[in-house]
Amino acid sequence: MSESKKISVCFTADQFDKYADGKSTVVVVDLLRATSVISTAFTAGVKAIIPVQTLEEALSYKGKEGYIVAAERNAKPIEGFDYGNSPFHYINADVKGKTLVLTTTNGTKAIHNARGHKVITASYINIEAVANHLIEKHNDVIILCSGWKGVFNLEDPIFAGSLADLLMDSDKYESSCDSLFASIQLLKNSNGDLFNYLRDSSHRKRLKSLNMEDDTHFCLSPPIKSDIIPILKGDKLVIL
Repeated sequence: MSESKKISVCFTADQFDKYADGKSTVVVVDLLRATSVISTAFTAGVKAIIPVQTLEEALSYKGKEGYIVAAERNAKPIEGFDYGNSPFHYINADVKGKTLVLTTTNGTKAIHNARGHKVITASYINIEAVANHLIEKHNDVIILCSGWKGVFNLEDPIFAGSLADLLMDSDKYESSCDSLFASIQLLKNSNGDLFNYLRDSSHRKRLKSLNMEDDTHFCLSPPIKSDIIPILKGDKLVIL
């Protein structure tokens, strides 16, 4: 049998330099909501997504032929942009064949921080496709949780636990990473009811206060599934 590969989990975008090795495949997760939105937008027919760090850079694409621009700060959509960071903005929307320029509080920063590696994005929408791809490619994996403004959040590590479980079950991966084991433990503690388990979490409360509970339900238990794996090529996420 071939040698087992390593998986590790990094809890926030700001900690990534402690994990970066230049050779691992990095799976970026910002479950509520950027990587769920990325999966949804590709499923809706977007051809590419350009993740950018600033509102100004995103706005520079506004009005250009074939581009749509989307922004979120502190979970809220930003005036002057075509779309926000809700998956419902993209379902049944006129996005087919367009390039989405996206800036968010946490997810696009995590993608930017990991750009020296092979970077793919994951959510519960495409978790099976991502797991199968990683098992097939059999490379070391870093699951990069975006966190919230540099600090730990609860939902991204729970997703990391879900993905790590699928990889470890293949017997092609091993780990000595405490944050990976903590992620799997958090997932177990949720007893399959992520929505209620996260009821006291900061971001679920944040979304609830903004009347965005439907987004939370969608991201934790998506009504759509996709085989699309977004991969970073240069400055764009495209379909693998």
